[in-house]
Amino acid sequence: MASNCLKKLILIFVFSFLYKNANAQSNHILWYNQPAEFFEESLVLGNGKMGATVFGGANSDKIYLNDATLWSGEPVNAKMNPEAYKNIPAIREALKNENYKLAEELNKKVQGKNSESFAPLGTLEINNSEKGKAVNYHRELDISNAISKVSYEMAGIKYTREYFVSAPDQIMIIKLTSDQKGALNFDINLKSLLKSNVEVRNNILVMTGTAPIHENAGYTVLPKYLDIKERGTRFTTLIQIKKTDGKITSSRESLTLKDATEAIIYVSVATSFNGFDKNPATEGVDDIAIALQNLNKAFAKPFDKVKESHIADYQKFYNRVNLDLGKTTAPDLPTDERLLRYSDGKEDKNLEILYFNFGRYLLISSSRTMGVPANLQGIWNPHLNPPWRSNYTMNINLEENYWLAENTNLSEMHLPLLSFIKNLSVTGKTSAKTFYGVNEGWSASHNSDIWAMTNPVGQFGKEDPMWACWNTAGAWLSTHIWEHYIFTQDKNYLKNEGYPVMKGASQFFLEWMVLDKNGNLITSPSTSPENQYKLADGFVGATMYGGTADLAMIRECFDKTIKASKVLNIDADFRSKLEKAIAKLYPYQIGKKGNLQEWYFDWEDNDPKHRHQSQLFGLFPGHQITPEKTPDLAEASRKTLEIKGDETTGWSKGWRINLWARLWDGNRAYKMFRELLRYVDPDGKKTEKPRRGGGTYPNLFDAHPPFQIDGNFGGAAAVVEMLVQSDENEIRLLPALPDAWETGSVKGICARGGFEIAMDWNNKKPEKVTVISKNGGKTTLINGDKKQDITLKKGEKIELNW
Repeated sequence: MASNCLKKLILIFVFSFLYKNANAQSNHILWYNQPAEFFEESLVLGNGKMGATVFGGANSDKIYLNDATLWSGEPVNAKMNPEAYKNIPAIREALKNENYKLAEELNKKVQGKNSESFAPLGTLEINNSEKGKAVNYHRELDISNAISKVSYEMAGIKYTREYFVSAPDQIMIIKLTSDQKGALNFDINLKSLLKSNVEVRNNILVMTGTAPIHENAGYTVLPKYLDIKERGTRFTTLIQIKKTDGKITSSRESLTLKDATEAIIYVSVATSFNGFDKNPATEGVDDIAIALQNLNKAFAKPFDKVKESHIADYQKFYNRVNLDLGKTTAPDLPTDERLLRYSDGKEDKNLEILYFNFGRYLLISSSRTMGVPANLQGIWNPHLNPPWRSNYTMNINLEENYWLAENTNLSEMHLPLLSFIKNLSVTGKTSAKTFYGVNEGWSASHNSDIWAMTNPVGQFGKEDPMWACWNTAGAWLSTHIWEHYIFTQDKNYLKNEGYPVMKGASQFFLEWMVLDKNGNLITSPSTSPENQYKLADGFVGATMYGGTADLAMIRECFDKTIKASKVLNIDADFRSKLEKAIAKLYPYQIGKKGNLQEWYFDWEDNDPKHRHQSQLFGLFPGHQITPEKTPDLAEASRKTLEIKGDETTGWSKGWRINLWARLWDGNRAYKMFRELLRYVDPDGKKTEKPRRGGGTYPNLFDAHPPFQIDGNFGGAAAVVEMLVQSDENEIRLLPALPDAWETGSVKGICARGGFEIAMDWNNKKPEKVTVISKNGGKTTLINGDKKQDITLKKGEKIELNW
């Protein structure tokens, strides 16, 4: 009798567990009941170099292919405007005389070419011979193992597909199965928007082509292909089918499989790109040989081995962090419906975790190629003329892509950006001399591309200085070098790679800055990224002197360079120059509205709700403004954010969440986080009441709109910023925890000083805190009024009951 009761209890427990988990919202799976119709509904895969965008259609499946190294253009001629610097004295004179209109016109003379574009490699199509209606359709992306799946039934037969892009094998694999023998019948086609040739050789579908040489004058004009020999990046795509049964045949441009039960498709891509300073045509690598070698090596391995090594490689990064935000009562829904429900104000803690996890997934998937960081669209671009060229926009967007790299324990994914900054420091030496007349150090500007272009853009005087003439990217980017060091404690990296680049950025600004009439150091000319002032006489312009954003970035750059020189115990004389310069920088100003001034004077903004908030750089990502150490400036920052409001573009929302978190206002940060996750319709979708604006598309991509990946990265970084904030000396626990997350746990997130944190909290208070030191060191843990000093040896762990 007792044993029967026990059996019943066990059965009840098992069924309740299964029921609970069957209905629990996933925090690592995106899933849908229909194929993607639009790009913003598709599911993306990547190994940090090759990108695949999967639509999952039943009768016809479409997959966009990208390679991180396929761009238009060739190594940049940094001496494109060798006498541009001769205009600087006249601009400075006009500004000194407060003749802003003249300064604006003259500033256009300090412009060069625009950046090149990230190119779409091609489209793979799998077309089924039998056409019919698919039922019981399911499409998913499991970001815990970076595998996408599609399943459906047609005419009583169940079909499944599995897709992944492997980093160890540098290959994409698509496995197709049917549950009835011989039911797989399909052909495979390849096409490209670029100049290309497709043919079948030895049952391998081969596409070869070349990216164009062009500077696209506009965002909608198709590029004119220049048939010049030995120019442009070559690319190769190879597709081969491994069958277990069935028959492979081919036509001139397609592969066909008939009467198969299972099939595995191998997709290999390569380009001739061989570095930012090598001509990809004459000095490029052999793309055909590389693609073939990768194909043959992977093809020779059993499918299970390739899949196993893919998962193991991916999970060694992904599994480092785990986040739990407490109980959820949200129902189990497809991701698009789930996002709509959340947008209506409903609770879904696991969607919030999913969004955070998805940000980490995207960085692992798009940033593993040295010298080639994730661009505006990561590595997923279907357009011949992508928005903003899908380039590196360095007045916020490129940097925002990497805010989550260190604190979410993905330091290796930061390396493509750090190596790219080193490339910029090479071309930037020439830009510093020819555009600004500065002989020491290097400069970088608003845009760049795979060729590490550093000149101010604007097509040699044709475009607006408010975005084209900004030149402070070197200061901002160099702070990423210090971030990498302070999180990893890798002194060898700092000494051999990082510090020389930081020093070069500082050298440029030491020589570039001038004194104002009161003896303060300022920049002249200056612009504040993409924003404009409005003068009392009605003049609207961007060119000025002493912009707050410039000086905040330079202050941070100098401060981190000083710290780096102290760590390495070198360059004492240079350090002294920087310390003296910081003391003379024009200080922050609070305007008549109580806001932190963006301009040298207390001018009106042409657009008071502008998406950029560059003057708040010192609050985040910088470390100059805090509620505790600079309460007046923190309050002025708060006022600035209130004036701007919460309605803005996707990436800007990502930045504002981090800013509110740094002001220790968890509920306001959370309000904006929810708004970042507001459902946005795909760009091409026609509906009676379209949902537009900044937010999140059905596939969780960030909507600027259009798609820009920076909001995904900024939003994920902000989740950590709400839970843990740190500097070189202290770690704040739960500094901006919203009421909605009163209970939870996190493990594996990183803090400055080389520490890794695990923490449980309840009633908004830490309960158990575990700290591991990567390299040995001391820090102070802070929560509210409670402080605790800890000192750990390398690899040592401490557990505290808070």
